[in-house]
Amino acid sequence: MSVKVIIGISHKTYFGYARTRRWCEEVAAILRRRGGAGEGMELFTFPAMPAIAASLAAFADSGMAVGAQNVCAAPAGAWTGESSAAMLREMGCRYVEIGHAERRRYFAESAAEINQKLDRAFECGLTPVICIGEASEMPMQEAAAFAIAQADELLARRKPPLPPLIFAWEPQWAIGAPAPASDDYIRYVCRALRAELRQRFGPQCRVIYGGSAGPGLLGRLWPDVDGIFLGRFAHQPSALEAILNEAGEIVCAR
Repeated sequence: MSVKVIIGISHKTYFGYARTRRWCEEVAAILRRRGGAGEGMELFTFPAMPAIAASLAAFADSGMAVGAQNVCAAPAGAWTGESSAAMLREMGCRYVEIGHAERRRYFAESAAEINQKLDRAFECGLTPVICIGEASEMPMQEAAAFAIAQADELLARRKPPLPPLIFAWEPQWAIGAPAPASDDYIRYVCRALRAELRQRFGPQCRVIYGGSAGPGLLGRLWPDVDGIFLGRFAHQPSALEAILNEAGEIVCAR
């Protein structure tokens, strides 16, 4: 499996429909000007649900994949207000975000429900981006053990080989904070989590960092992370372009 630098972006619900379309069109223009993502990068974005179709259209043939911020835990059926994995895949989505801290905290999502969502993603060929992370800062050795335990809660009953999956380690205390966790803290936790996952399940298990991630961070963390998961720091296309340049430098240096 070739190693790629992963860059993911989530809009949450900060953008309205028109702004989402404008952001997608501007970022797609940047990517096309660069000749796409190239062989060394894996790019995906999670717009709000009502803008998925427009985002897919804007990013066609640009190198940016599109996914959903959530998915129904049950197969397609009588689930009013939900979005099925099968429909998302039919539309052209390739990724799905699962288990974000906000879903766990405000929507009371349990590990059992997150496991069901993971099942739906695998069944429909969607790559899950599984969010984990501790609620409060702790020594990095404890944070690594906590992350491994969270991952094990979702993967323990599954047998290798697993389909490709991504764990987004986002310490909850860093989400929306002025700055991310320290570089040493991030590198230690991500390195330990990735080593455990790959030993047990294979190299298709990747680990990215999220939580106030922005320009300048990726180069400092590589190669102890597989990439970064961006939020508000990528709301300006120019900031995302700067991060794409960082990723390009990593690809060229490999």
